[in-house]
Amino acid sequence: MEPLFEKLKGNAVASKQRIVLPESLEGRTLTAADRVIGEGIADIVLIGDRGQILAKAGELGLKNIDKAAVVNPDDARAMEPYAELLYELRKAKGMTLEQAQAKVKEDPLYLGCLLIKHGDADGQVAGAMNTTGNVLRAAFQVLKTAPGIKSVSGAFIMLLPEGSPYGENGVMVFADCAVLPDPDAQQLAQIAVCADQTARALGGMSDPKIAMLSFSTKGSASHERVDKVVEATRLAREMNPDLKIDGELQADAAIVPSVGASKALGSEIAGHANVLVFPDLGVGNIAYKLVQRLAGAKAVGPVLQGLAAPVNDLSRGCNDDDIYRTIILTCNQAINKQQN
Repeated sequence: MEPLFEKLKGNAVASKQRIVLPESLEGRTLTAADRVIGEGIADIVLIGDRGQILAKAGELGLKNIDKAAVVNPDDARAMEPYAELLYELRKAKGMTLEQAQAKVKEDPLYLGCLLIKHGDADGQVAGAMNTTGNVLRAAFQVLKTAPGIKSVSGAFIMLLPEGSPYGENGVMVFADCAVLPDPDAQQLAQIAVCADQTARALGGMSDPKIAMLSFSTKGSASHERVDKVVEATRLAREMNPDLKIDGELQADAAIVPSVGASKALGSEIAGHANVLVFPDLGVGNIAYKLVQRLAGAKAVGPVLQGLAAPVNDLSRGCNDDDIYRTIILTCNQAINKQQN
């Protein structure tokens, strides 16, 4: 395991969090949960029938699943507090108590988020069997976004090959590469603020330096898309005056010292950026995949940022190691929220 993940794993073990896995009969999820429990990384909460879960664990040869907490949505009395909470959260949108009761019983994604909202869990990991839309919808409607943030975005922790001169200790953060197709200036500013938090909590960075990327550096080109990045940089500074951030910067000006010194003289970020905020999802998604494939970097994520409590979405093509790592990341997000 990479040094960064060893550190994150140690953090999780030292401050054990309660992580909900709503896809409790999914084999990869149970295998990851078994490993997490065995290594003392987190307290796992599964949603479903204990007998069915243990039977599935037996088929897979797992030894630790009996130590997980199990919440059974068919236990109507136990579900009452969660149904009432969902009703209170959604009644202004027209939800009845009966609809809330049905949703709690039928949709483990909502129940998992309600456990967090009620204070009975600290984070959730799902998506091995569900679409990103379903995972996000439950999180939006129950947990909502963090104070001052209106948009959820997705960041990748990029672990660069050994000896790379870029990033902080070979780690960079790329955002948004997963959620918002065409963020406006306000959303882009929020992505930057959240990416700073992600870099500290999950990237192990002591000194995030954020570059707001564009095809222009400091007025070298004139276009409304450049204006958006300039405005987003200004708004991000307003949201958090302590941010180390600059823009607009081209990618080479952001990370190559000689180019940064030439194109953005006097900038403390240019040439030294370790957090890259892309102007739209197309650019971000393409960039992280190219760096992953051409440079041999490991892309960890995406981790969702901007939610009031940590919920992370998995690819349906993930393996159990991906889920294991995402649980570790989610634990560290929860720890960071508790400390701040």
